[in-house]
Formats: sequence, C-alpha cells, structure tokens
Amino acid sequence: MALNPVVADVTARIIERSRATRTDYLRRMDAARDSGAGRAKLSCANWAHAFAGQTIADKLTAMDGSKPNVGVVTAYNDMLSAHQPFERFPEVIRKAVREVGATAQVAGGTPAMCDGVTQGRPGMELSLFSRDAIAMATGVALTHDAFDAAMMLGVCDKIVPGLFMGALAFGHLPVVFAPAGPMPSGIPNAEKARVRALYAQNKVDRATLLQSEIGSYHSPGTCTFYGTANSNQMMMELGGLHLPSTAFVHPETGLRDALTAAAARRAVELARSGQGRMADVVSEKTIVNMIVALLATGGSTNHAIHLVAMARAAGVLIDWTDMDQLSSATPLLARVYPNGSADVNAFQAAGGVAFVARELAQAGNLHTDVMTVMGQGIEAYFQEPSLVDGELVWRDGVSESLDRDILRPASDPFDREGGLRLVQGDLGRAVIKISAVKPENRIVEAPAAVFETQEDALEAFKAGKLDRDVVVVLRFQGPKANGMPELHSLSPALSVLQDKGFKVAFVTDGRMSGASGKTPAAIHVSPEALAGGPLAHVRDGDVIRLDAEAGVLTTVGGLDLNARPAARRSQAHAEGASWGYGRELFAAFRHVVTTAEEGASVCFAFPIGAGGHADAPPDPNLVDRTVDA
Repeated sequence: MALNPVVADVTARIIERSRATRTDYLRRMDAARDSGAGRAKLSCANWAHAFAGQTIADKLTAMDGSKPNVGVVTAYNDMLSAHQPFERFPEVIRKAVREVGATAQVAGGTPAMCDGVTQGRPGMELSLFSRDAIAMATGVALTHDAFDAAMMLGVCDKIVPGLFMGALAFGHLPVVFAPAGPMPSGIPNAEKARVRALYAQNKVDRATLLQSEIGSYHSPGTCTFYGTANSNQMMMELGGLHLPSTAFVHPETGLRDALTAAAARRAVELARSGQGRMADVVSEKTIVNMIVALLATGGSTNHAIHLVAMARAAGVLIDWTDMDQLSSATPLLARVYPNGSADVNAFQAAGGVAFVARELAQAGNLHTDVMTVMGQGIEAYFQEPSLVDGELVWRDGVSESLDRDILRPASDPFDREGGLRLVQGDLGRAVIKISAVKPENRIVEAPAAVFETQEDALEAFKAGKLDRDVVVVLRFQGPKANGMPELHSLSPALSVLQDKGFKVAFVTDGRMSGASGKTPAAIHVSPEALAGGPLAHVRDGDVIRLDAEAGVLTTVGGLDLNARPAARRSQAHAEGASWGYGRELFAAFRHVVTTAEEGASVCFAFPIGAGGHADAPPDPNLVDRTVDA
C-alpha cells in the first residue's frame, strides 16, 4: 500500500525542520561508535572495578575482552505494581546472556513514582519533572562506558519516556526495552467509574470506594486501562524497541520470562553484529510511526508532551500541528477504556498490537522501511509469541479482529481520524482528546468559572456553584508554576455535571491523566498563565468557546485580553508550590523548563547541536516566579 499522503507530507516537513539537529545528533553518535567499545577504553583498574562484585564465571568471561557486556537500567520498585516484576528480571537477563557467552550488569536504577498514588497530592507536582530526572539517572548509569548494548526496564507514565530520552544519549549502542505486562482484569472499568461518580456526590462512603479501587488495582502488572503506561508500551512496539507483541503479556507467566530472556539475547546479537543501534532505530519515520500508533488507539494525551521531548533526544523536532495533521489521517482502530469499556487484556485477546501494526501498515499509515531491534522493516511486528513445549515460537497474529467492539480494521474504523486535536485561538494553543468524548459534547460555549487550585474547584462543585453550563478554567498549573501536575481528581466531578445535562468543558495549562475521559478538556494550554499566557487574563463570567470539531479555543464577544492586567497567583498557592514533599529540590527545573509544546523539558531547555550547546547560560528572562507571582 502506498504511504498516506498526509503521513508523507508531515514526515517530509519533520525531516526538513530537523535537518540541522538530527545531523548533529548522528554526528555525535557516530563519534561515540567510532571511539571503540567501552571495555577497550577502560584501564585494567577501571575494568576490575566494574566486575569486582560479579561471579567468578562472569569475571572470566569479562577478562576475555571480546565478549559483549549488556548494561541494564532498571526502574524497579514495588510501589508500582507494573514495576514490581522487575525485581526478578536482572537474574533472568544474566542467565540468558551467559548462555550465549556474554555478561550483563545492572548499571543503575532510576526513580519511578506512581501517579496513581500521588493523584491530587503535592507529590504529583514532581511527576512530570521526574521524567527528566529519570533521563539523567539513565545517563549516569550508562556513563560507565562499559557496555556493548543496553536494556531498559520500565513501563509506566514518565518512566519509559525518561528511559528513552536518557538511552538516546547513548544511541551508539543497541538498546532493547523489556516490559513487565499488565495485571489480570479486575472489576469492569465502567463499574469503577460509576462508584467514583457516586463518591464525588457523597452517595457512597469511602469504604465502598476503597473496595472498588482495590478490585481494580489488585496484583503485579500495569493498570489495565489504556492510559499513559499502556500507551508507552504500544509506542515502544511500533517504535521497534520491543520484541514483537510483548507489551501485554502478563508478568506472572512463563511466556513473560521467556520474552525477557529473548530480549536479552537479542541485545547481545545486536552488539555482536554492530547493527540496530538506537540512533538508527529512532529516526524521523520512527517518531511518526509512534505518533500514528498513539492516535490509532486513542492513547494518552500526556504524549503530546512526552513525544516532543523524546523526539528531541534524537534530534527530531515535532509539534502539535504535526500531531493534529497526522490525527486527521489516522483511523481510530481501538476502543479501550477510557475510550470504551474494554481493558488492555481484552484488547490483546481481540488481536492486540500485531493486528494494529498490520492494519496500519497495509492502510499506508505507517512507514514500513524503518530499522527495528528485529532488523530492517516492520513486518516482524505482525507476529505474536507463544510457548510450545517450553520453547518460544512466533506465529502470525490474527488477520481479523476477534471482537469488533474493541478492535476494528482500517477499512471499517470506529472513526475516520485519531483521538487527538489541536485547539487554538486567543487563549493560546492546547490539545484535546476527543476519542472518549461523544460528538454532542465536543462543542461547548459557556461562562468561565476560574480557579487556581484543584481544591478550590472541588469545593465549588460540592457547594453546587457549578451546577450550570460552565467552562471550568484552572490556571497556574503549567510547568513553570508547579511542575504541571495531572488534574485527574477533577474528572469525576466534571463527569457528574455533564451527566446532569449541563454543557461542561475544562480548560487548563496543566495536564489531565492518561485516563482523560468523557468531558471535553482543552489541556496543556500554552503559553501557560505564569509565563504571561492569555489564561492569566481570563475572569469569571467571560464566555469561552471550545469547539473541538473546528479546532477553536477562544473567548466570545470581542474581549481584548491583553488590555487587562494579568492575574497574580495567591501568595499561599505560590509558596505551597515551591516547597514541601521534595518540591524545593526542583526549583531549578521551574527556572528553565520549556513550554508544554516544546516538551516541558529541562534536559532540552537550551539548544543542543547545530550551533548550540547544552551548557549555555540561563536566559535572564527565565526567572523563578514561584513566590512573587
């Protein structure tokens, strides 16, 4: 199938826009590769330090000097159910590579916070910044320069983007990502949402809510809704960094361990062949494939930020216009909660990633001429693994969906376009996930109710002050203000208002969860209020129009927002966002972080390459306003 012309045009534009930065990135990776294997550059004392704690057998292999050494970067902790299985993965990896005459070492660990624990809490204000901290930790781990390949162990929201960004700094190496898989299905997602809505209205008690939540989140593995964590896994597969169809295999199975071992052996094969370095796998075409995979499955809005930063780590420059235009040409193939009632286990059973990959490729929505960790081309990702008499074998995935309520072919999609739209106007630029929003709810024009904290908005809801057609505006939630927390705690309240028959929309310079739901929400508004964005000039009662169909986010009635003085954050909110729960440790991040559309990154706050350099002096105009704004 010929490549879709929109995909071709957007890709060509990205290649041209990225020409200087991509060329510089590849130049640096070529120089790192040409400097030779890390173990050959280390002195005897360096090499002895690296293996002092290893087994005698591994020391003997390492002393040979020609055997590959795989560096493992792990985000293991047992606070995240999705990461708990990683406790056993290093030994699985070591055993696998020993069988093929190589060694593996845990090079380092990264932080991995659970957004499910920190939702609505002060710790959520560190969540987005943790992505860049993870990238930096990955860099620290791999800078030992003792590795011929690397493996990344991570699944969840900010963790995979951070590992991806950090690993690309060592893109001269082959890098394989090894996931842990989802937990088995718990109570139905619709039932979970129903109980949350009842609790928001004080119609059930906390014990009832807790019982429901425990029924949803109940065992090792990724949460089963299609939020940021599972969107990560979809993108790693279509980005060619997983073994095929490994994303949604349960952690407590023999197949899971077999896939982890196979990934480790593949990393060794790539190291020996000199092929498949991450810098070549992650190209402009790869980034486009990842965006298309996200859009075709109704994935997380968080990736409107993460993908920008991830691409920049490879010297590739993308923006929300690119995503919006790709969305217009991408068929929506999946309905997975919150875009439907099914979870990722049902999605996998219906055909999963292999079905999506084949359908998108055959429809001309994917670049098939890309490099992956499986080699040249994307056809390997049409396959699925299984265990036959204890041996890992691969077979073609299903050619037809086994449940068309969950998964459809490109010839008969749920929607002719993907789940993400750009909206813009005199309030700035924002994104909205429409795949979960019914068509009759996609256009809202109503008076604004303006808040600067989630708590204030929830208090107004509980007091009945929002029982009307309303656009809830929550500002001072951007990366410079307080780290751009997810605002998922407001979702049940907004859903209740919409269910009462009111026209309701949400507009914010913060983020929503990867589980952004049925209420229309224009999020990531850029520029943010604290940086002088238009939201700082909005007042209660201003009529706002959010038209997701036409891509409009604007005030109504000819308001001149610039003629008004900008609102200032309350002193209490400003001071509260600057200290406590570790927030004081990230003051420097708030100084230099880029805008949401630039990836909300501190790793790429200054130009890298093409005449720039990463240690450029700070812009004096980027002042920290956490207290005085």
